[in-house]
Amino acid sequence: MAATNVRQLLAYWERSGKLLRIRREVSPHFELGAVAKAVKGRQPLLFEKVQDYNMPMVVGLGGSREQIAESMDMEPAHLLPRLIDAIVQPLPTVQAERAPVHENVLTGRINLKELFPVCTYHAEDSGAYYVSGVMVVKDRNGRKRYTSIRRMQLLEGNRTGILISSPELFGQFREMEERGEPMEAAFMFGVVPAVVLASQISTHLFHADKLEVASALLGQPLGVARCKTVDLEVLAEAEVVFEGRILPGIREPEGPFGELGGYYGPRTEQPIVEISAVTFRNEPIWQTILPASYEEKVPMAISREIALLSSVRQVVPGVQDVHVTLGGVGRYHAVIRIRKVQEGDGKTALLAAFAGDKDLKHVVVVDEDVDILSPLDVEWAIATRVQADLDIFIVPGAKGSPLEPSHNLRGVSAKMGIDATVPLAEKAAYRRTHIPGQDEIDLSWYV
Repeated sequence: MAATNVRQLLAYWERSGKLLRIRREVSPHFELGAVAKAVKGRQPLLFEKVQDYNMPMVVGLGGSREQIAESMDMEPAHLLPRLIDAIVQPLPTVQAERAPVHENVLTGRINLKELFPVCTYHAEDSGAYYVSGVMVVKDRNGRKRYTSIRRMQLLEGNRTGILISSPELFGQFREMEERGEPMEAAFMFGVVPAVVLASQISTHLFHADKLEVASALLGQPLGVARCKTVDLEVLAEAEVVFEGRILPGIREPEGPFGELGGYYGPRTEQPIVEISAVTFRNEPIWQTILPASYEEKVPMAISREIALLSSVRQVVPGVQDVHVTLGGVGRYHAVIRIRKVQEGDGKTALLAAFAGDKDLKHVVVVDEDVDILSPLDVEWAIATRVQADLDIFIVPGAKGSPLEPSHNLRGVSAKMGIDATVPLAEKAAYRRTHIPGQDEIDLSWYV
């Protein structure tokens, strides 16, 4: 059965030998991040002793497609279709009869630094950050719950900064700010990969209640509980929740911070969150996500594949699969596999990809015989099927990602499409070699 809370998931991974316990005390100032980076976020780590704090801390709950799929009791190949189904047919949450996250409730004077470990990750980061909080807000109509992960720089007392990079969310905040109203928000820590994955789907494309999407992914309705000081619902089995308000008309310097692409982002003025309550389970398990690790990139890549598949499918019915690569930091590079029916299908797929996702920079289209999850197979297709003067095009001066420094130099990005499909009239010249029976060989039979 799919795990609905972190404790179930950690117990399962401990029984299967996949959980690595870090028994030596570590400092939250660089050291914890350095240890987590040794496995790149691809293995669940449980830090038993974090300096100055009396609670365990987990990282690496969803650093691979295999991990995410296993946490939801499905095969990795089913992740994309199941996520699409969950968006189309979300499963309503239910009011929990009991909310473990409310076993402890703190209001009044709150000093966040005293409560839970807060890490400084990179040498030039401007301070300590919370980076794994799944933020819950209501849509403009107050009917749907949108979730996303926002980094929060620790300030004094009960305040943090917050970076709101989503145009949809920031637009909603600005509308409230112009009316002098704060935006209520809650931040859930200690949640399962299904909740993180659902938080990454595009709000402006799908407008789905993301807690209901997470329920559908898990195949069972998640229990929710009303917050104590804001008009929102959070997962009853989250480990920790911060409740608060994003304040209108106030900005504080934020950054630099080690961004997704492996570079430091700039110092900018960002809004402030004032925390009004902290609730948590007895003996809570604190959670972080190592910035720019696979645990950050994989859910982002999977969620972007949905939009990419939808865009290409509208104009190339023969699209079979898509893959947003981790080498392209889960955002900038993609591979598309098609069943080519007409000349031009490859370039049409490329144009659709760029039209559907402004962040994409370099996209490759391959035939159905190429394994798009294998960088070697994709590079082989480029090496043996591409003539640059015929099969590559460049679109200069297009929109790109503000998280990518080469885009920020000019404010625009160039897009490169590579059509690595075989010319239909020449398919006979591109027959791949094959030895009969090669796929069934078991060397133990011969030694």
